[in-house]
Amino acid sequence: MTQTRPAPAPVQDAPRRRRVHRAWFVAAVTFVTIIGAAAFRSLPGLLIDPLHAEFGWSRGTIGAAVSVNLALYGLTAPFAAALMDRFGIRRVVTVALTVIALGAGLTVWMTAPWQLILCWGLFVGLGSGSMALAFAATVTGRWFTSRRGLVSGILTAASASGQLIFLPLLSWIVEHHHWRPAAVTVALAALAVVPFVWLLLRDHPADVGLKPYGATEFVPKPPPVTGAARRALTVLASAVRTGQFWLLAGSFAICGASTNGLIQTHFVPAAHDHGMPVPAAASLLAVIGVFDVLGTIASGWFTDRFDSRRLLAVYYALRGISLLFLPMLLGPAVHLPMVFFIVFYGLDWVATVPPTLALCRERFGEDSAIVFGWVLASHQIGAAVIAWLGGFARDVFGSYDMVWYASGSLCAAAALMSLVIRRRPPVVAVA
Repeated sequence: MTQTRPAPAPVQDAPRRRRVHRAWFVAAVTFVTIIGAAAFRSLPGLLIDPLHAEFGWSRGTIGAAVSVNLALYGLTAPFAAALMDRFGIRRVVTVALTVIALGAGLTVWMTAPWQLILCWGLFVGLGSGSMALAFAATVTGRWFTSRRGLVSGILTAASASGQLIFLPLLSWIVEHHHWRPAAVTVALAALAVVPFVWLLLRDHPADVGLKPYGATEFVPKPPPVTGAARRALTVLASAVRTGQFWLLAGSFAICGASTNGLIQTHFVPAAHDHGMPVPAAASLLAVIGVFDVLGTIASGWFTDRFDSRRLLAVYYALRGISLLFLPMLLGPAVHLPMVFFIVFYGLDWVATVPPTLALCRERFGEDSAIVFGWVLASHQIGAAVIAWLGGFARDVFGSYDMVWYASGSLCAAAALMSLVIRRRPPVVAVA
């Protein structure tokens, strides 16, 4: 009798090691890119006093150049988002970084205010506008289906991280070696990021045969969209017919006025007016960047879970309260109440971005990156107005107090505007 051997047990495949999705590497490259480009945003507030001392230019004149920079930073963003759809993210960002380096480097030879407006206002403004938050919105929208709020918060925090890295360094350079080496440092920082962008950044998950992170189906790469300028204007023409756009744009304009236009541009000279050394004031601004990273990432996490309108209302209300107290806190030395302000304000610095982006995405769908670019334009126009008015008010009144109080009141208005934004009702499938 022949014995039948039992069939061998099937060999189980070894468990596959989970690989990190390529989207996270793209997000990392984007993060590093925005950090490198953030160097130039750390410098304008440090230049006001040195340029005033060397050339005798008024603070209003210097603030006008910063205003052009901030306005173009915003106005370029929607066209840059459309250009990314036409030519790809990698090409647009590479050119933008090169233009930033050119503008920052040429300031070394300037001798007249119009040259400051041309180099720092026009060149750096156009380059930085192409590197604006619309860049982060485009990357997030293409590479991520889930965790969009969190990723938006992380990429938004990259700008603050750049500020944290470069502000103490640039303030030390300005203090010990004058402002020209600081401008060269900014130019070199922008150029240093170009190889990372060109070699590592990819335009779409389909370029490497992947689905977006969190997607259940493969998403083919859309064909290039021609007529970038026409599309940006067409999207704007459609968006301005909605009340939600004006509420988002108006509140975000106040956001820009109370952050980039006010604190980033005028905090260091305002603190210096009260006897605080420039490196100490710049270090406080850098500490804002530390807590900005934490606050923005936390805001992205909250945005995935809570009503974005209520988050915005809370953020603006708290920011307004903190600005109303700031004139009483400025002094020659850093004391505990000032540290509390820095921490409190830092957590709220750009925490408004993830919920604003989420509301744009919810209301405007596929056009949300371009719409957010126009909303960002309003942010920077608000920043530009306050950057100029802040310097003008300092020239006229001899202090910044009135600017702090006015900005705090505007934040209260932004909180109310956020609460009345109507959310788009969910689409219910009909059986």
